[in-house]
Amino acid sequence: MKKRATSQTAPKKPTRKPRSAVARAKKKPSGATKQQVSKSAAKAKRSSRTSPSHATTEAFPMIAEIDKQVQASIPPDLVHTVKSATSKNQIISPSYPYPRTMKGSVYDKQIHLLQIELVKMQSWVIASGERIVLLFEGRDAAGKGGTIKRFTENLNPRGARVVALAKPTETERGQWYFQRYVQKMPTKGEIVFFDRSWYNRAGVENVMGFCNPTEYLEFMRQAPEFERMLVRSGIRLFKFWFSVSREEQLRRFMSRAHDPLKQWKLSPMDVESLGRWQEYTKAKEDMLFYTNTADAPRTVVRSDDKKRARLNAMMFLLNSLHYDGKDKSLLADLDPLIVGSADDIYETGESSRNTS
Repeated sequence: MKKRATSQTAPKKPTRKPRSAVARAKKKPSGATKQQVSKSAAKAKRSSRTSPSHATTEAFPMIAEIDKQVQASIPPDLVHTVKSATSKNQIISPSYPYPRTMKGSVYDKQIHLLQIELVKMQSWVIASGERIVLLFEGRDAAGKGGTIKRFTENLNPRGARVVALAKPTETERGQWYFQRYVQKMPTKGEIVFFDRSWYNRAGVENVMGFCNPTEYLEFMRQAPEFERMLVRSGIRLFKFWFSVSREEQLRRFMSRAHDPLKQWKLSPMDVESLGRWQEYTKAKEDMLFYTNTADAPRTVVRSDDKKRARLNAMMFLLNSLHYDGKDKSLLADLDPLIVGSADDIYETGESSRNTS
């Protein structure tokens, strides 16, 4: 009989594999709290999402174009103010009536209720055969498109159209200037939202030299008459102008430039507008002076805070119409500091700290 061993050989420890760089990065730093580690990880994640890669830069050349325009035409102190800001609240214009933007929770609750009112309003439009036209004008990145989206996202698309025309074709250039817009007017029971309108001639075409002085002056004479005819034909016409400060416009441009999902919002004309602040200011002031009429008044919306701008634009429209089932208590919050006539809310040059 074999003698049993009195001792056993200790089992060999498995070889430990070296940690990868990712694993080392995930290791909790000594002395760091869970909250600090969580914030650090979140910041790194956001950075990886928003920092454009080389491939992204090649695919979206507007990033470089905006950088060039900023360096060439924007006052350095304004650029520093925008780039050094850690929140939107730090660059709100002194002319804006509130020091902070609206809280998201408050906004979400209010816009839900207002969108219900818009659905009620559309039902009334369809039943009564009303025709409504809304113009959304303003500088580039003033918040027009986002506001239209919130207006329409719960409406029946069969009775609510968005019109955003491209540059005129050769055929359209040979027509009466207003002709292609007349073709987009609503029929009975329909609402039409113009994301920019015939006022392109008073703004972009005038500033960028796409029309001659005679064409521009003739437009300024004809626009009030054209709008008077629309109103007298039974169309309810609302003309919104979204006013934005130079700091906030620059911040939005820079944000779009580095967001691949928003590249479609930028064009060479948009980028060039950054360096033509004063020219667009004069064009805007002349437009308001000559086309703000009793038949078709202009409504100005301060849009440095997009949330307040959207809510008040909705309330202004809903307050102006007598539809069935209106919740008047909800619409009583219309803010006269944010939305009003061009005479009541008139920011000369939409100026802020920097007017150069």
